Amino acid sequence: MIPKIILGKGSRATRRTIGYLFGKGRANEHIDPHLVASWNSFAPDPGRSPHRSQKDVEDQLAAQLDQPVKMLGDKAPKDTVWHCPVRAAPEDPILTDAQWADIARRIVAAAGIAPEGDEEACRWVAVRHADDHIHIAATLVRQDGRRPQRDYDQRAVQREARQIEFDYELRRLQPGDGTGAKRPTSKEHFKAKRLGQDAASRETLRLRVRRAVAAASSEAEFFALMEATGMNVRPKAEPSGDVTGYSVSLPGDVNKQGEPVWYAGSTLAGDLSLPKIRQRLADTGPEPAAVPPGNPWHCATAATERIPHHLTHDDEHVAQGQLVALGAALDLLPLTAPTAVKAELEWAAVTFERATHSRITADLDSARVLRRSVQAIWHNPAAMGDGSGLAMLLDAALTAVAFARHWHRTRQHSQQEAAAEQALVHLQAAYAHVAEPVLAGLAQRAPSTQTKHRFARHLQQAVPQHAERILNDTAWDALATVLAEAEAAGHNAATVLDQALDQRTLDDAHSPARALTWRIRRLGERHAPGPRAQAARARSATRSSTTPAPPVAATIPTRVPPRRR
Repeated sequence: MIPKIILGKGSRATRRTIGYLFGKGRANEHIDPHLVASWNSFAPDPGRSPHRSQKDVEDQLAAQLDQPVKMLGDKAPKDTVWHCPVRAAPEDPILTDAQWADIARRIVAAAGIAPEGDEEACRWVAVRHADDHIHIAATLVRQDGRRPQRDYDQRAVQREARQIEFDYELRRLQPGDGTGAKRPTSKEHFKAKRLGQDAASRETLRLRVRRAVAAASSEAEFFALMEATGMNVRPKAEPSGDVTGYSVSLPGDVNKQGEPVWYAGSTLAGDLSLPKIRQRLADTGPEPAAVPPGNPWHCATAATERIPHHLTHDDEHVAQGQLVALGAALDLLPLTAPTAVKAELEWAAVTFERATHSRITADLDSARVLRRSVQAIWHNPAAMGDGSGLAMLLDAALTAVAFARHWHRTRQHSQQEAAAEQALVHLQAAYAHVAEPVLAGLAQRAPSTQTKHRFARHLQQAVPQHAERILNDTAWDALATVLAEAEAAGHNAATVLDQALDQRTLDDAHSPARALTWRIRRLGERHAPGPRAQAARARSATRSSTTPAPPVAATIPTRVPPRRR
């Protein structure tokens, strides 16, 4: 349930508000407008007065609401109208008029407009003109001539809305920290519905701008990418010629005068203002060896696998920077993905966007490799044509998003935690669709039973706590295949398995067998060491096994990330 407070000013503010509430609406969306509650329970109802002109009843109602304001004359406040639409979620049950009346009384009491039992409180009405919402309109002078005590009324009504959701068993929204992007207004929602659009223009523009930011390496490229995606772009230039901002619009999205409806970047989301984008491009811009040479899917996956470590070991600013980079990666992935999973990946990106914002300043320096690797994928998505590149990256992203959910939970970021939870659902659906064919293809090339037994013995020695789970996993045949292929390419299978195990703990992997399959696939495609190098590595391992262990004080403590639940 979403309440939103709007203030009105001017001598005719009350009459304009009443006229709108009982009118047809800007898109003829008002159906059967009528009162469900009022300050005295018997205010005139323009929607239920068949024997009188509706305009006359609207005038009468506005006059009664305005009476305390008019009594103050020149001493009346600047803002005279308090207008609060209250909307239920689409999946909520349809509430009765009596239920909406109770909700309206609780909202005005929480806001300080009409505290319960206060007979001298402000005058107000609640109008219903659709199944899913009401509008509360009040005048901001009490009947005793004083001003209402409505300090922090926006926070107060949000708190009350959370309690109403619980009491009426409605969809429960999470309390926010003020860092989320602005939601589309009711007017924008109705306009999108009228035009047959899947989303409001504000949401479409925000996603396109975020993708342009994720893909761009420079400010010039950012502006070029925005224009390439079909947006109208209008830079904001000062008299000196310096560009200090920008606005965007969608072709065909016009107002009543036929003019484009422009949205400044800062109104789409706080991090989409031009100064914030410039800072982000500077912090994550190219630098020497920013992306190690090799397959960009492998580099992006390795960088994503390190995100849980950053979230559990580094400071909050680095962790926040990793979440921003992960969000940018998810923004670009749908553009390179097969058609069958584009929708799920787009939903994952849209929902996870909320998890990239908090009041913690992001340090983006550590996220350069992930950002540049994903950009390289975007420029050349065919580098892993069989789908294994996307599958291994999504496997790593699932663990990273699960850690993001836990990171936000420990900091009581309720909305961000819920966003990460929703993103996981979409990522899991996309991952299953992409990974199953790849794993099935690998399993069909599984090595002989004797070879599998040899790999199993080393697995039991190297990681006994996970061996049984891995050997019983449906992905075991695929894992055996990539081990055999690495061996055929000149690698030592046991050494490659040890390297894969050393990369990251398997404690938090949702499927250790699959995680090892993707890691060994990456390691196996690297250039195999020659015979001399392998012999030297074997001699080094032998010497290490006979060298006494260092004293405890000399060892570096390691911290294992918490298990996923």
